[in-house]
Amino acid sequence: MLVGSEAAFLSHLPMFDHLNESGDAYVTPHRYQAILQASLTRGSKDVTNLYFADRQSHPATKMFTVSPARTFVLPDLMSQPVSTFNATVFRGHLERGGRPIPNMSGVTVKVARVVHFHKFEPAAVPPNALEYLVFGRGKELYLAHSISKPPDFDQIVSVEVSGGDFSDADLGTAIRIHVPDRKNTSADRLHEGDQVTAEFADGTKRSIRGLREFYFEEGELLMPATFDPTPEEVKAGFGN
Repeated sequence: MLVGSEAAFLSHLPMFDHLNESGDAYVTPHRYQAILQASLTRGSKDVTNLYFADRQSHPATKMFTVSPARTFVLPDLMSQPVSTFNATVFRGHLERGGRPIPNMSGVTVKVARVVHFHKFEPAAVPPNALEYLVFGRGKELYLAHSISKPPDFDQIVSVEVSGGDFSDADLGTAIRIHVPDRKNTSADRLHEGDQVTAEFADGTKRSIRGLREFYFEEGELLMPATFDPTPEEVKAGFGN
């Protein structure tokens, strides 16, 4: 998943799939939640603006995706000071009818920083209250739902946060928040136009308003996963 109109962020599309025989690990290679800030280059030229321009000229398209040219081990990408991989950028979901953006096939994705990374563990205890990760740059802020164990859901929604701006240092890693008066379920997630009070790790509270839901998926985060649209996905307009 590729999001951002001023800075480019990648969010890995995860799955639980199934457990190993001992039941202490998920087997799927997609058993990670990862958010990365990145740039797109061809040769020595930065072409990230081509993606920004295409997103701006297709305002009705919520989802842009990146398809790596070859497989790689995701944790290895996290461990390098500078990590790159070749890819094609799609307008739309790369597995659901998305189309490559002109001049953005065979680009190099350069990871500028790892904003968030964690491996799913079967022993994890899911939070009772709705929990998110804040990421972005400047005034362009997003929430990614914090994923723990099945059944769960993935969501990225742009937001406004009251109480002052976050610095680049603040957003160097994703900021974990929770919404005490909402359950950690897809039906109770932050919707477009919702305004909630979120609590930060230091105990401060800020008002957050949902702007645009760029991505929502729950079927692929069931175990076993389903690729058929769930009623909640259809309701949200992500059923195709």
